[in-house]
Amino acid sequence: MLLGSGMRTQTTSYFARLFAGDLSAFGGPVTDEAVAGHIRAEQMSLVLGYSVGIMLANACNAGVLVVALWHSPGLKLALIWAAIVAGAAIAFGLQSHAARRITKPQFVSRRAMHRLVRNAFILGAAWGTVPVAFFADASTGGQLVITCLCSGMLAGGALAFATIPIAAIAFTAPIFAGIAICLGRNGDPAFLLIAFLVVVYGSVLLRSVFVNSIAFARRVMRQIEAERTVRQDPLTHLPNRVAFNETLDAALKRLALSGEEFAVLLLDLDRFKEVNDKFGHPAGDEFLVQIASRLQRCTRAAEHVARIGGDEFALVMANLARPEDALEIAERFVAAFDEPFQIEGRQIVGATSVGIVLAPRDGSTQLDIMKNADAALYRAKKAGPGTVCFFEETDDRSSRDRKALQSDLEGAIARDELFLVFQPFLDLDGNRITGFEALLRWQHPQRGLVPPSEFIPIAEETGLIHEIGEWVVRRACATVAEWPEEIRVAVNFSAAQFHNNGLLQIIVQALADAKIAPHRLEIEITESMLLSKYASAASVLNALLELGVTVALDDFGTGFSSLTYLRKLPFSRIKIDQSFIRDMLVQPDCAAIVKSVIGLARDLRIGVVAEGVETADQLEYLHQIGCDEVQGYLISRPVSADRVLALLETKKLRATYAA
Repeated sequence: MLLGSGMRTQTTSYFARLFAGDLSAFGGPVTDEAVAGHIRAEQMSLVLGYSVGIMLANACNAGVLVVALWHSPGLKLALIWAAIVAGAAIAFGLQSHAARRITKPQFVSRRAMHRLVRNAFILGAAWGTVPVAFFADASTGGQLVITCLCSGMLAGGALAFATIPIAAIAFTAPIFAGIAICLGRNGDPAFLLIAFLVVVYGSVLLRSVFVNSIAFARRVMRQIEAERTVRQDPLTHLPNRVAFNETLDAALKRLALSGEEFAVLLLDLDRFKEVNDKFGHPAGDEFLVQIASRLQRCTRAAEHVARIGGDEFALVMANLARPEDALEIAERFVAAFDEPFQIEGRQIVGATSVGIVLAPRDGSTQLDIMKNADAALYRAKKAGPGTVCFFEETDDRSSRDRKALQSDLEGAIARDELFLVFQPFLDLDGNRITGFEALLRWQHPQRGLVPPSEFIPIAEETGLIHEIGEWVVRRACATVAEWPEEIRVAVNFSAAQFHNNGLLQIIVQALADAKIAPHRLEIEITESMLLSKYASAASVLNALLELGVTVALDDFGTGFSSLTYLRKLPFSRIKIDQSFIRDMLVQPDCAAIVKSVIGLARDLRIGVVAEGVETADQLEYLHQIGCDEVQGYLISRPVSADRVLALLETKKLRATYAA
């Protein structure tokens, strides 16, 4: 029973391949469906190239047949037959001409090939009826014309379907059958000789078709292999940016010629850089390979996700019927990350965000479509991992505003628009200011004061953070040189700055130019930065510590591995995040965390700074539990450099504490 079922399955599979034009059914090269679809596209393109001429020949031949049978009893039937064949040929020829104007598809389905084979058989059957229906009653001249027409159609069919043997057979077999029936009924030895010649003639034609089609398939396969080196991502084996741009360009041409709408989905991986830095590049590469495999399984057969950047993927969805179809694929992409990835014995959790644009609604050029897709993706990423966003007009305004801000930021240093303000640290035991945190500000000539939360992310994404970061360090060191020697200045560093190989040299040079001792400069880094960039930051931080620069761990308690980093790096201070300070007098758990951190720091001989102190009660409580320093609006708001010396001399701080 199982053997019979297996044989039926194999038989069904064989005929499915046979009628799809798969040459392996005739002993040709075996290919996967993606390559077979590409070969079918090339075959179909050639057929469409011949189709206009072939259909014109059909219409003309139908007219010739009518003329040849003008005095025959079957004239009326011949007129009806000729009208049907000529009309169908002209209609198909016009349709083929319109199809040729549209960009050649990269993939043709089996179903499309089935339709071609069916149409070839119908046309062949129409000509196969000619000798059966009209030969016997025709005059000698008419019989000669019928013989020539049928022979000509055999040759024309073999030419038109020279790369598709099954279509050639479907077209020529009915004509052969019609000729055989006609000549067999006649019985004249001369006609038997003609029948023999037709068989030989047809055999030569079909053999040529088989030889040509297999050679053609092998040539296309070599071409595909050659193109893969240019258009394929070597790591994931997905199409690369070159291939994606070509696919998008083809979709735009189809849109212009036939109005075929499409969508572009742009994906960006969340936490990929974290995986790369935490587990190494080999793990990051394997992560990308597994992601590529999952994403490709989410798409339709004829479509391919492309890797267009380090952790960016994109898809062109052709022939879009409704926007919901694009949303469905995007949600599949998001769901593909539900299961953790198994990499080098570890479980790694991934996520993606997706931006969607619809053409022509959201653009009709490559530039507009990709710009708007990037804007939609940016909003999706801001909303959080796993978010899908369609492009909206507000995205475009936001994107233009962002690009304008980026352009203005590029010249902000040269135009002297950046400046520093300083917020003091107050030592609770000595009731004195021990240092200041340098805070970057941007005074835009039109926008006014731009918050750091707006321009710092832009600086990090564009690489401007390196130039700006160097300016901040140099300006902070030059400023602290004018203060008393016991006062330090703290400078915040972002993760992106640790990509700069010259960071250590920049800091050393800034200290030398300002002629200040290294211990007067404090580098503040966040836990989130260490979590994502520890591997590259550790060597720089250790070198700075050996130099004498102090290092503070900012926003302590908001990351994931605080204690690990306290053990690995000898921090001078930790700064308790203001979210704990704000609620410590009203939420017992916050108070417990603050007390525990201060106790831990004391045991590790690390200084503690409490951020965000705004009330006298908070100040008093922190003093009671042994906090070293505090910072916040109660002590002072950030002040300009020219007010720092006045702040150091004032006695208001002592009065505030005494109160």
